Amino acid sequence: MIKAVFFDIDGTLVSFDTHKICDSSKEAIKLLKEKGIKVFIATGRIKMHINNLDDLKFDGYITANGFDCYVDDKSIYRHSIDKDEVYSLIDYLKHKEQFPCSIMMNNGIFINYITKEVEEVSKAINLPIPAVENYYDFLEENINNILQINLFVDENKEKELMNKIFKNCESSRWHPAFTDVNTKGGGKHIGVDKIIEYFGIDLSETMAFGDGGNDITMIEHVNIGIAMGNANESVKKIADYITDDIGNDGIYNALKHFNVL
Repeated sequence: MIKAVFFDIDGTLVSFDTHKICDSSKEAIKLLKEKGIKVFIATGRIKMHINNLDDLKFDGYITANGFDCYVDDKSIYRHSIDKDEVYSLIDYLKHKEQFPCSIMMNNGIFINYITKEVEEVSKAINLPIPAVENYYDFLEENINNILQINLFVDENKEKELMNKIFKNCESSRWHPAFTDVNTKGGGKHIGVDKIIEYFGIDLSETMAFGDGGNDITMIEHVNIGIAMGNANESVKKIADYITDDIGNDGIYNALKHFNVL
């Protein structure tokens, strides 16, 4: 019996085209709650940037790809990137090569400089363009509070940087323009474990929906992992089930398929 359902936001609950959650997904979440099934968000966004779910209420939030988890406004788990990895990044950017690089903290996203690509990504996910700070000083002042780093590089450069700089981190890409960097061994699946431990729910009673590379660990981890029809091929390969895409009632249809609704 399913007692907890986890939802990614961008590309899963919310369309990249409309920036809105579709009516069938709203109805599905309402019906889940009426049945006493807990509903949770599992996103790469930080909590303060969850701005596209209308008035829907969730029982908990896995944010920053599993590294910052909440029940209501209460933090139940937080894990920052090791400071040595951040110092390696500072050294590389100062002395070898520049590229747009944003850092995520629980109170905002900050970036070294803005390009057209950065502007396009912010527009695509309907978020404000990150603030530009006195970047290196800012990094050092907040060295112990960085939840995630976003590298605006292609896949080849990503591999190089992960080998040279982020030896204790791993990357996941859900958008072609950038990759998320988090502490190795973490991910949304860790957030799932923290949430279900808090509520006393067994892993066998869980289901999750996702579409991007940062959803893979979660979809593999839960009892029933569902890829949206519009998901990346890497997500579809590991999912237990592939539903319809976000614009064709994918969430509602999958919940009906598994008799959760």
